[in-house]
Amino acid sequence: MSFKKLFSIFIISILFSQSNVQYIDGVAAVIEDHIILKSDLIQMVNMTAIQNRIDPRLNPDAFIQLQNSVVQSMIDQKIMLEMAELDSITIEEKEVNQALDQQIQMLIAQAGSEELAEKALGQSIKDFRREFWYDMKDRMISERYQQQLLNAIAVTRFDVKEFYKTYRDSIPHLPMKVKVRHLQIPINPSDMAKEKTRKFLLDLKTKINGGASFADLAKEHSLDPGSKNNGGELGWVNRGSMVKKFETEAFTIELGQISDPIETEFGYHILETLEKQGDKIRVRHILMAPEITQEDNERAYSLAFTLKDSANTLSEFKVLVNNHSADKTTKDIGGDLGWIDPANYTVPEIGQAIKYIEMGSCSPPINSSIGFHLLWVEALKRGGRPNLSDHWPEIESMALNKKKMDWYRKWIAGARGKFHIQITAN
Repeated sequence: MSFKKLFSIFIISILFSQSNVQYIDGVAAVIEDHIILKSDLIQMVNMTAIQNRIDPRLNPDAFIQLQNSVVQSMIDQKIMLEMAELDSITIEEKEVNQALDQQIQMLIAQAGSEELAEKALGQSIKDFRREFWYDMKDRMISERYQQQLLNAIAVTRFDVKEFYKTYRDSIPHLPMKVKVRHLQIPINPSDMAKEKTRKFLLDLKTKINGGASFADLAKEHSLDPGSKNNGGELGWVNRGSMVKKFETEAFTIELGQISDPIETEFGYHILETLEKQGDKIRVRHILMAPEITQEDNERAYSLAFTLKDSANTLSEFKVLVNNHSADKTTKDIGGDLGWIDPANYTVPEIGQAIKYIEMGSCSPPINSSIGFHLLWVEALKRGGRPNLSDHWPEIESMALNKKKMDWYRKWIAGARGKFHIQITAN
């Protein structure tokens, strides 16, 4: 039976499962001793559709094409799994749990809420976690084996030149890249504003302990856009994935107890831990931030301007970064942001300012939503049509990816011929 006819059955099954939370199960494919169940295929197609924002009712052709791709991918994964077992590739249980948690959080974020994710999946998150755990493990084993194979692929200078010669007219234009460092000065609120925020959160705690709804107060007051509409709930989070002070309180507080205000770089929180399971918890919080005044802005700007006058050389700039920068991820490496694309940088004010900054000198203070920045532009790579002189690393990377892709396609095609593969609709 053809893929298209097989998938038309799956579409009916998927739409039925979403409205009635039932599965029309059976074997979708057999690869040696491994099988792919229709329910597993439906689950994977649903998840991939969420990630690609494809609605089968609005775009059935794209959905059928997606299913074709997914079933072939699952068959290839089973082949890789067979090969990985021969090479004794293993994955730790902790790795699977972490990857599955990330997958679930991404699905919830892409769907818009846990409820919408469950509706799209056709099952509860709890059931999805239980059923998908072994599939996740198999996928990770297969991917690790694939990576092990591809790591042996390399390109020579001749390969890169031949790739460029063949594809030079189809390689897209590259953006200008700039190697830049920064020193971040935060705009800190006054002690009076901090105390006012703490008192407000303590009042909310009193109201909650008196019977008020935590969820309603979070929706009304919390400044965390990712959780406020969900009653402040962050869902299940792993140890090590939260800021330190918040995490310490969340893991040590008694279940159902409301914390006192906790200060982090995001502001002040009160939190409640709802459930604990080993190294993960289900927690909710209300976030408030002290008011920033014009006086606070002026104080931060004045400090940034003073530091700018002291940064006459790159060495001096690095020392100032180490002593004063609020960016913990870069302060120990001299504020190095690496090579960035100014047009698409995550802090747009930095990208917009770069074209006005003289190379090899400290910029004036640049204002952004996270404070003031002093920038030091070290080097520049011209954009435009790629050439081997200016863009060798980028072209080398493209050539390597192309070689890996071609090698893998040839390898998996050969591997398919060594295994018994049967696709069935029943």
